[in-house]
Amino acid sequence: MAALAPALAAAAGRLQNESCSSTAGAGRQVQSWKTKTERAKKVEFIRTAEKLKAQLANIEKEKTGHLYNRKNDFRVEYRLLEELEHSMTVSRKMEKAKILQQLSKIQNNVKKLQQELKDVKPTPEFVGKIKEIMEEIENAINAFKEEQRQIYQQLLKEEKAVINELSLFERKVELWALGNSAAEKVWKLPSARITVAKTLENHLPKEVIEFERFLQRTGGRQGGWDDYDHQNFLKIRTKYRGRLSYMDEALKRLSGKTKEDIQQHDKWYQEYVILHERKKESIKKWKEKQQQEKERNFKEKEKSEKMLKERWLQHEEAQKQKAEEERKRKQATVEAWKKQKVVAFAIDQASQLKLEEKTKKQQMECQSHVKLLLERNTLQKKVKEELEKFENEKKEEAEKEGRKKIAAGEISKFQEHDLHKLELSILQKHAKEIEKQERKKRLAKLREKVSRFVSPKTDPR
Repeated sequence: MAALAPALAAAAGRLQNESCSSTAGAGRQVQSWKTKTERAKKVEFIRTAEKLKAQLANIEKEKTGHLYNRKNDFRVEYRLLEELEHSMTVSRKMEKAKILQQLSKIQNNVKKLQQELKDVKPTPEFVGKIKEIMEEIENAINAFKEEQRQIYQQLLKEEKAVINELSLFERKVELWALGNSAAEKVWKLPSARITVAKTLENHLPKEVIEFERFLQRTGGRQGGWDDYDHQNFLKIRTKYRGRLSYMDEALKRLSGKTKEDIQQHDKWYQEYVILHERKKESIKKWKEKQQQEKERNFKEKEKSEKMLKERWLQHEEAQKQKAEEERKRKQATVEAWKKQKVVAFAIDQASQLKLEEKTKKQQMECQSHVKLLLERNTLQKKVKEELEKFENEKKEEAEKEGRKKIAAGEISKFQEHDLHKLELSILQKHAKEIEKQERKKRLAKLREKVSRFVSPKTDPR
């Protein structure tokens, strides 16, 4: 048993390792599958975005072709759309810049948090600082989400309002054939959906109201039949030009319809045609009346514009006259001011000249006084120099006399010295001559001795 324990422990360890490795492998497979799924979603999202981007470019191109076409008949109306588009573009840019600023702030806070987490310190201050940064990031993100949510809700409300306006506009377009301005005013009201029938009854022609009531009472423009049966009925009736002989063919082609149904529908159609013609005639008369009204209004407008133009010209003439009078008054004021300035300038110049003359006179007096002082000082200086020169000459003469006396004494000394030197030189010269003679005598004696010594040896005997 003791020997089996290590083996069992080793086997259990291997099983545990295998189970862990299999679990890790399964985890990696799940992670890989999630990554692939996310990648596929990203690719699909990018494709959808590119497709929407292409559609947006086409819509923008088509819109630009309509809006900026100068030859378009609706150029005046489209100009309003241009201004609206410009304002919306500016608004979008501002909103984009604001969103980018908010996202940049959040990103900076996240980077700051990452920077702080690089150097983790297990201190309460560090934990509090990290908590504060995280709360700031969370608050910024929540505020951004809340703001975007409110914007999206507002956009949804605006979308619903636009849809309602479009539905009203579609119904209004249907009434444009009538050309009734009163109906247009009614459709612009918020309660148009409720009160439109009563308002139309009050403002539309009698024939139009009668025709509309007939359609409402009898099931619309097809008399309660579906489009297929009604069109076949019209083809057959047109083929037989309204004669009763079309009944047999109508019974064959209109399956499910009895003779009474066809006769009743024929009777309805005849009444429909009569009422429709009355409606058309009424609309035609109404249009003629509107045209006359328009012409009358145009003439009245021209007349009023002419009167306004005349009044404006009179007003402009009065304004010009008033401006001319004001200009003359201002010019007179300016001229008076200029004259006053000239007089003041002349007075100022005269006083300035007097002051300059006075100053010049004072300067000349001061200069003459200074000149006199300089001349007196110069004269005093010359007198002083002459006195000093005379004194110096006296001193020099006295010094010369003293030097003469000294020189005479020195000369006598030099003369005695020269006589003494002369005597010495004469004595020295005499001594040299005596010595020279003595030398000659010695040489003669020496030669004589030599000759005596040499002569016996050279005797021939």
